[in-house]
Amino acid sequence: MTRSFGDTILATGTRVGLRVFTGVVLAYLVLPILVVVPLSFTSGQLLVFPLPGLSLQWYADFFSNPLWTVALRNSVAIGLTTTALATTIGTMAALGLHNAKFRMKPLVMALLVTPLAAPVVIVAVAMFYFFATLNLVGTYAGVILAHTILALPFVVVTVSATLQSYDPNMTRAGASLGGSPIYVFRTITLPIIAPGIASGALFAFVTSFDEIVIALFVASPQQRTLPRQIFSGVSESISPTIMAAAVILLAVSLALMGVMELLRRRSERLTGGINKQR
Repeated sequence: MTRSFGDTILATGTRVGLRVFTGVVLAYLVLPILVVVPLSFTSGQLLVFPLPGLSLQWYADFFSNPLWTVALRNSVAIGLTTTALATTIGTMAALGLHNAKFRMKPLVMALLVTPLAAPVVIVAVAMFYFFATLNLVGTYAGVILAHTILALPFVVVTVSATLQSYDPNMTRAGASLGGSPIYVFRTITLPIIAPGIASGALFAFVTSFDEIVIALFVASPQQRTLPRQIFSGVSESISPTIMAAAVILLAVSLALMGVMELLRRRSERLTGGINKQR
């Protein structure tokens, strides 16, 4: 009895200790990011605590200053185009690899996800020299293609993970009933893997929307994105408008992460329902 009670105390203490340690680590990672929120509402010209007062003037400046509005518009336009390209190509690649059986399949998958493993600075330098030979440096097409290369692995990995729970017998059943490959894909496969595709698309958009290193190497002032404008603002002059821009960037990222979590749960429920029907 005494030994069992001691084991219980030890397990409880370990569990509490892990939770406290996890909370401390999360606080260490999150608090420096959240400090920009109150600073974006300061009424003063300097980034200091305590705040001299509260004001929305820096958000008004963000949405009225052409430097920031153009950067925001570029980020959204480039992000949406990158998402469309990366989602289309990544989904086709994941489907092809899932259905294919050949010896070099692991190597092909490794090549597709290489941008995730390689340091982004090395990728940016390589893209700069390669795109320079194609006259794509300083163009919207160059930035979009570069962001697509970075976002593609997220789509491939996400869709491939969703396909692991897909029953290929459903495709065979649809084909045996006379459905064409396109019709079977549109009515059977696509609805089932749609949450995975949507999650991959959101990952692609967040990757493009938050990216800065590639933009520093490949983009010109005409393709200045929001993260690059924030970087330029920090380098040239510290203004509370930068904090407002950072809060907007953070809010967009958190909102998309929330949507991805909802899609993940929906995918789990859908997969669980299909497995119960088998």
